[in-house]
Amino acid sequence: MINCRGILPEDVPAFWQFLNILDGQTSFMMYEPGERTRRTSMAALAEDIRQNVVPGGDFLDIALEDGAIVGYLRAERGTYNRVRHTAYVVTGVLAGYRGQGVGTALFTRLEAWARSNAVTRLELTVECPNEAARHLYEKMGFTVEGIRRNAMLVDGCLVDEYYMARLL
Repeated sequence: MINCRGILPEDVPAFWQFLNILDGQTSFMMYEPGERTRRTSMAALAEDIRQNVVPGGDFLDIALEDGAIVGYLRAERGTYNRVRHTAYVVTGVLAGYRGQGVGTALFTRLEAWARSNAVTRLELTVECPNEAARHLYEKMGFTVEGIRRNAMLVDGCLVDEYYMARLL
């Protein structure tokens, strides 16, 4: 059974490992396999969570099965007053758990957080070929607002991204 909850500081080592596994399972995430460990560190992740998530400014929930992290959803709130009502969303689910309601459960928890924190606009980008993710986002109320042409370089090919948002 999948259980979703907010991340805790003691989850950071397992979350770091999960992110690195996820990077190797899909070409739809920002990091290429192995790139995360070259560009950042578990210590930096821990500090980010301590400064931005634990106090409640940002949202970061994890999905677990038998104590192992199988998915996550993060929403980074706008920093400045004029965009404080917005949050940029990033999510990922391990390959073996996709299509089983993990993303839906995480997005449902995000909506509750957003409403209780005066966040009225959720936004994200998704590579145009990632139809499964786009369908999930549309099911959760997101709509395409535009296309970012040649936004990503994946395996030597330029890929467009949809810019999507949900207004609460």
